[in-house]
Amino acid sequence: MAAATVVAALPDEWIKNWEKSGKSEFLQLCRSLSENKSHDNVTFRGIQQALYELAYHVVRGNLKHDQASNVLNDVIEFRDDMPSILADVFCVLDIETSCLEEKNKRDQFMQLVLACLYLVSDTILKERLDPETLESLGLIKQSQQFNQKSVKIKTKLFYKQQKFNLLREENEGYAKLIAELGQDLSGNITSELILENIKSLIGCFNLDPNRVLDIILEVYECRPEYDEFFVPLIESYMYMCEPQTLCHILGFKFKFYQEPNGETPVSLYRVAAVLLQHNLIDLEDLYVHLLPTDNTILEEHKREIGEAKQIVRKLTMVVLSSEKTEEKEKEKEKEEEKTEKPPDNQKLGLLEAMLKIGDWQHAQSIMDQMPPFYATSHKPIAVALCQLLHVMIEPLYRRLGVPKGAKGTPIPPLQNKRAPKQVENFEDLRKEVFNMLCYLGPHLSHDPILFAKVVRLGKAFMKEYQSDGSKQEDKEKMELLFSCLLSITDQVLLPSLTLMDCNACMSEELWGMFKTFPYQHRYRLYGQWKNETYNSHPLLVKVKAQTIDRAKYIMKRLTKENVKPSGRQIGKLSHSNPTILFDYILSQIQKYDNLITPVVDSLKYLTSLNYDVLAYCIIEALANPEKERMKHDDTTISSWLQSLASFCGAVFRKYPIELAGLLQYVANQLKAGKSFDLLILKEVVQKMAGIEITEEMTMEQLEAMTGGEQLKAEGGYFGQIRNTKKSSQRLKDALLDHDLALPLCLLMAQQRNGVIFQEGGEKHLKLVGKLYDQCHDTLVQFGGFLASNLSTEDYIKRVPSIDVLCNEFHTPHDAAFFLSRPMYAHHISSKYDELKKAEKGNKQQQKVHKYITSCELVMAPVHDAVISLHLPKVWDDISPQFYATFWSLTMYDLAVPHSSYEREVNKLKVQMKAIDDNQEMPPNKKKKEKERCTALQDKLLEEEKKQSEHVQRVLQRLKLEKDNWLLAKSTKNETITKFLQLCIFPRCIFSAIDAVYCARFVELVHQQKTPNFSTLLCYDRVFSDIIYTVASCTENEASRYGRFLCCMLDTITRWHSDRAIYEKECGNYPGFLTILRTTGCDGGNKADQLDYENFRHVVHKWHYKLTKASVHCLETGEYTHIRNILIVLTKILPWYPKVANLGTALERRVQKICQDEKEKRPDLYALAMGYSGQLKSRKHCMVPENDFHHKDPPTRNAVPTTVQNGPGGAALPPLLTINAAKLEESTAEETDKLKEKSQGAVKVINKAASATPKVTASNGNSAANSKVIKEKEEKEKCGKEKDKEKKEKTPAATPEAKSLGKDGKEKPKEERVNKEDKARDTKEKTPKSDKEKEKAKREEKSSKDEKSKITVTNAESKSTAEKEREKEPSRERDLTKDMKSKENIRGGGGGGGGGGGEKAPVAGSLKSPVPRSEASDSEREQKRRKVDTHSSPSHSSTVKDNLSELKDSSAKHYINHSAPTLSKSKEREVEKKDLDKSRERSREREKKDEKERKDRKRDHSNSDREVPQDSTKRRKEENGTTVSSKHSKSESPSDSPRSNEKEKEKNKSKSSSKEKGESIKVEKMEKSSSASKKESRHDKEKTEKKDKRDSTGGKEEKKHHKSSDKHR
Repeated sequence: MAAATVVAALPDEWIKNWEKSGKSEFLQLCRSLSENKSHDNVTFRGIQQALYELAYHVVRGNLKHDQASNVLNDVIEFRDDMPSILADVFCVLDIETSCLEEKNKRDQFMQLVLACLYLVSDTILKERLDPETLESLGLIKQSQQFNQKSVKIKTKLFYKQQKFNLLREENEGYAKLIAELGQDLSGNITSELILENIKSLIGCFNLDPNRVLDIILEVYECRPEYDEFFVPLIESYMYMCEPQTLCHILGFKFKFYQEPNGETPVSLYRVAAVLLQHNLIDLEDLYVHLLPTDNTILEEHKREIGEAKQIVRKLTMVVLSSEKTEEKEKEKEKEEEKTEKPPDNQKLGLLEAMLKIGDWQHAQSIMDQMPPFYATSHKPIAVALCQLLHVMIEPLYRRLGVPKGAKGTPIPPLQNKRAPKQVENFEDLRKEVFNMLCYLGPHLSHDPILFAKVVRLGKAFMKEYQSDGSKQEDKEKMELLFSCLLSITDQVLLPSLTLMDCNACMSEELWGMFKTFPYQHRYRLYGQWKNETYNSHPLLVKVKAQTIDRAKYIMKRLTKENVKPSGRQIGKLSHSNPTILFDYILSQIQKYDNLITPVVDSLKYLTSLNYDVLAYCIIEALANPEKERMKHDDTTISSWLQSLASFCGAVFRKYPIELAGLLQYVANQLKAGKSFDLLILKEVVQKMAGIEITEEMTMEQLEAMTGGEQLKAEGGYFGQIRNTKKSSQRLKDALLDHDLALPLCLLMAQQRNGVIFQEGGEKHLKLVGKLYDQCHDTLVQFGGFLASNLSTEDYIKRVPSIDVLCNEFHTPHDAAFFLSRPMYAHHISSKYDELKKAEKGNKQQQKVHKYITSCELVMAPVHDAVISLHLPKVWDDISPQFYATFWSLTMYDLAVPHSSYEREVNKLKVQMKAIDDNQEMPPNKKKKEKERCTALQDKLLEEEKKQSEHVQRVLQRLKLEKDNWLLAKSTKNETITKFLQLCIFPRCIFSAIDAVYCARFVELVHQQKTPNFSTLLCYDRVFSDIIYTVASCTENEASRYGRFLCCMLDTITRWHSDRAIYEKECGNYPGFLTILRTTGCDGGNKADQLDYENFRHVVHKWHYKLTKASVHCLETGEYTHIRNILIVLTKILPWYPKVANLGTALERRVQKICQDEKEKRPDLYALAMGYSGQLKSRKHCMVPENDFHHKDPPTRNAVPTTVQNGPGGAALPPLLTINAAKLEESTAEETDKLKEKSQGAVKVINKAASATPKVTASNGNSAANSKVIKEKEEKEKCGKEKDKEKKEKTPAATPEAKSLGKDGKEKPKEERVNKEDKARDTKEKTPKSDKEKEKAKREEKSSKDEKSKITVTNAESKSTAEKEREKEPSRERDLTKDMKSKENIRGGGGGGGGGGGEKAPVAGSLKSPVPRSEASDSEREQKRRKVDTHSSPSHSSTVKDNLSELKDSSAKHYINHSAPTLSKSKEREVEKKDLDKSRERSREREKKDEKERKDRKRDHSNSDREVPQDSTKRRKEENGTTVSSKHSKSESPSDSPRSNEKEKEKNKSKSSSKEKGESIKVEKMEKSSSASKKESRHDKEKTEKKDKRDSTGGKEEKKHHKSSDKHR
């Protein structure tokens, strides 16, 4: 009935109009059927029928399968069992369609089922559909296999028969056995008794003995506490079985749990372990039954290492992927972890059980089968092993390791008698415990308490190890123990610390032991830890990568603002992995030096161990062989090294880090001849001790540095480095404890020269200079630190005597005295204090006397010691006492810097006022600050008073000593040479304060009126030729040399500035005597003293000399020359240049440097620009030459004439201007020669030692004797009267005369030598009487008129002749002219020398302290002058044009000329007339050739191109005078015309014939050359000048006639 309704209910109309109405109708039908609950069965069938109809329409093709599946999807929700109903429908249709022949119907059915698969579960379909259908639907792979499987399962379920008790055992027997074994064993029941019962049960109930043994083991598993019962039982039972049985049964038991998810019970492991320990089974037999195999374990270990490396790679790689992909990867990894649950490792389970019961022997053999640390990397095993170790070390730890006051929890020993014995002493510890610890390795981290115990035992051992008095055997044992302890630390303690999560307590605990090790051992351990340990274990590899990652994270965010939080993070990270962290931090600091300050501040949360590790990491970073210590340009030290050095200084100052390793490293580098790392020492001393070394000190700072320690700290340094007391104490202790103080000093002192000769090698000169300076500065700084921080005893104990320092340790003398100086000062003050205490006399006189006594006591051995430092010859001129006094004193001893003290006290007063005015400051802080300021002020005032008293005492001592200072067994000149060479020059470049000291000392020696000391000579030598000294300095030495010159110039400028000062400070002083006697008396006549005006001339000459040297250096093009002279010039700027024309000459050269070097050498450009700016700003201070010194000769005294006209002609203004012009117009050829010279000089000169050759050159004792004899014979011929006249009339020569050695280079050496010899003969003769002096004065006045007339014509004729001669183009004529001029010099010079022999020694003795060949120089200079005149055609005409100006100037200044020039007057007149004629002819041609002339001038004259027109005019004027002045210089150094009259007569005949011949030649040359060569630029100017010349010519001719008549 229901079916009929259903069928009726699915009419064709529904199918046709399915989408419109059919679908909804069908759903309505199904809903009504499922809701109708009256007849369940009917309903079920109805739904079944409806679904069947629907499906059948699909099979027939009336309805699409997707339409059917959609409606079924809705229907399925109507009933819970709807899927099952649908499956039944499919089952029926499956059978029906499989029988049909139409394949399309079958296909339609299959498609329908496939479309409905999601509605019915696989399981239901597999139950109800045919296997073939399932296969085609893809629900099973193969229908055949499916059929077979189902058959097997059915067979197993329904047909298989169970076996049961084939051995005919009775169950009751097993029940009784279990009851027997499970009874209460506490009574008198023994294993023997039970064994008998078991035997009975086996026999009675036919029990299988193997099963019985299995049950015994099962019960033992359940009752583990009864070891003592079951072990003997099993042992006895085994006598009845085969030996392997027990092992096999256990093996089967383990096999049972080897299923994929099987878990072996702990009880089984324990039973096996106990049986192994009692040797009831062999480990080898059981081991094969356990899983996993050894190969599997090895593979797993390798995989772990690979994974660890992979993680490291991932962390170090820069990943640029999106966040989503990262999240996906993480999810994947989590899934893998879930799926890969490791199978139960039975070997490790057994191992753990063994460790728990204390079977170390078997446990060890299992561990040996596995990779290192594989077993202990599993926490249970590590914990078990730690527990065993706790038990073992308990008694020893209780006795020696427990800290005072700690109770600790005692650990009971193992009950197992076969467990290892507990250790009672360190020897046992080594044998048993250390071995176990080695197996534990880094996994000791699981038990921090055990870690602490081991460390404390280590500390206890170190105490015992370091106490002496044990026997030899014990010592050997202790050594062995110590090495084992170091191994344990390396392999166990440090790796374990790495795996502990930031445990600061453990770190400090470990430091407690570490600090007892020498730093060499500690650093070795840190090195292993850092470079090797992290690679030994996969876990450590991961930790290292994570640490670096974390360090990067922190360092990226570290700034000055977040120092505290970042510091805490760094602290946490450093507790466990300091080496890795610091390595990264240091690498960042080397790249970015602005990180230094925040990093140093952030390190305050470190432990002591971490600070020590940091010190090691710094040293390792410094010693990194892969890093270059120089920048790519090879001229500067790398920035990474500078950053590290700066970090070192800051970190060692702020934190209590041990310095020994770092200091030893620097010492080792020095031993190896490497001085780069001195930068570190420099920074450390600067930061820790507050001692700063800088060349850029202001004069105020420098002045403060000459005071006491307090003043130095307050006013001497740039950065006020406060609170250095603790840090400097630490530095001192480190140096003394490791005996590094003196070795470092000596190594630095030796390395200074090593820098140049060994280390320098191929390096750039600039870098070598930098390294030399660094080495020297560090020595000065370090020596300063030792001097101010070491106690007297410490210092004297460590520093050997001066002769030992120099002769044995080969310390340079300046450095040796620098190190010894504080020792002398300490020594003298302590002796002085002793004497004061002994006698309590308070009088000033007594105090001074005691002070002098103490000085004598201390310095007497030093005087003896210094004798061995130099050749015996040296001590002929200066006494050892003077030498030692000079080197042992400092600026502190010579002067009190009152202004500095005053300045600092005023600063403090201002500070106190500011504190009072500050309203915001809390009162207690105000009070503290004020107290501090007051205390400082009192200290400073006390220090000033103390220094004042000290200086007074020193000056008294010097007063007493001075008479024995300079022995003058040879000349004063020689004395000054030795003084400069051995004292002044080495010391003035040692330090800035020493530079000031040297200048002050020279002044002091002068003020003390020291016998045999010529102040004039000394200053002259210092200023005369500074080229070589400047060229051989490094940058910093140049700066100090500049300071020295500045102080020297300061003194002479003060004397120059005011007559009163000069008269007061120099007037009657022996240093300004101009007659130099070998055994000079202190006084001397007024005539012998240099008067004020002449002194001004001399000062002008010195200024000129400085200009000449400076210009030469600037023009060489050499880097060192230019840099050094610019540094020196900058330093002496306050006092030089003072003369306007010298300043202008300098300015031009500096300007040229600025232009040339802008692109090439920026550092020189910067220096030159700096100096140029400062020079311009000081222009207003410069004065014209006339204001600097009076050019007109004063008439009061005879001395000025000699000053002006003596051979030291540099003091003459015309010569000055000439030379200035010459400087400006030096040609390319000249500069090349000078370059060669100066380069040679730089190579040759080696610091102060270079001065030795000068001595012999100037002495002149070993000169050619033959010439001397000839000169003497000539003198005798001239007669005694002549000698007398000369003595009476010739005024005293001044020291300037001596400068001929440099100015008049043409003068041959032999001549000078002869004159010096003659000087010695004549000097000893009696001084003039008063009458003779008066007579001389009268004669001098009368001769003045004559002189002025004579010299005019002289100069004129001479200059024209010279000019014409220089114009000759051909070389042959040049040569003949040279020969003639030389003969003239010999003739005239010889005569002059014979005549004025007394004063001759003065000439040429004021030489610069540098060896040079005057003869060769003179020839070179002559050639150069020729080049000057030939290089531009304008020169010849210039000479002519400027004759008139020359005449005027020569009339004023060249009063005194030598013999040959006077004799030439007649011949010159003729020449003059010819000249005039030729000039008139050439005048007509000039206008035509003007254009041509300009072009040619551009080609030829380099100097004209640069200088503006008005300056060229002046230069021409100067050039006009050049020749005559040079000629005059080349003549003999006679002092007055009177003295030479007779000599002139003699020479007239010789020279006249030559002159005539020469003049004719010259005339011809003049005519020919005047036609071809061009005249000056401006015709108007020239015609004016010629008119002048014509008008003055006649007058001068007349004058010339008159003067010649008178002379005859």
